[in-house]
Amino acid sequence: MKSLIVSLSIALLFSCNNNAQQKTASKNTKTKIEQGLMDADPVEVPLQDGKARAYFASGCFWCVEAIYESVKGVEESISGYSGGHTLNPTYESSNTGRTGHAEAVEIIYDPNVVSFATLVDVYFGSQNPVQENGQGPDIGSQYRSIIFYQNDEQKQIILEKKEALAKKLNKRIAAEVMPFQKFWVAEDYHQDYERLHPESSYIQRISIPRLNRFKQKFPHLLKDNH
Repeated sequence: MKSLIVSLSIALLFSCNNNAQQKTASKNTKTKIEQGLMDADPVEVPLQDGKARAYFASGCFWCVEAIYESVKGVEESISGYSGGHTLNPTYESSNTGRTGHAEAVEIIYDPNVVSFATLVDVYFGSQNPVQENGQGPDIGSQYRSIIFYQNDEQKQIILEKKEALAKKLNKRIAAEVMPFQKFWVAEDYHQDYERLHPESSYIQRISIPRLNRFKQKFPHLLKDNH
């Protein structure tokens, strides 16, 4: 996987640094890089102490982290970055929109309590599924919607649920479906942000209302303390 990202990064680097090239050539190179990521073989993360891992991008990771941590069977939700072509992305670099990475979360869960399929239901049920390149006020490729699969079974679950939702809404569903490659943990100050900063204006205006909307829709999935 690392060699794939390095190869793609080098290709983009040469394209970006040659100012004599036309924008069309640069765009074509970017398209090839994106296609390479879409065509890659997924990396399957093995169970650790009986816990599985799943990866989602759905706008600001502060919001998504809090939503998944309210779900029964989820042990932890970690904010980070995934879906791009550069190594060691940071908040600053991902916000340029040039790394290909999106703000994402790693969900550590007990598959005996909550299934991957249910986590996908949580995903679609806690976002605006038709919004392109963002969620709410957070706009840009770094906030785009992505569901990552680690094997063919997960891919089929995602595609079936995405198709069913598209038929129900009679609209195009924005979420990309990508093979998982690697998750990069975000800076410490992003972790558990909603819980640690309830006074933040963003948390008050955007994150908490989004969490509450999810709770109203899926009360049967919530932990007892939520």
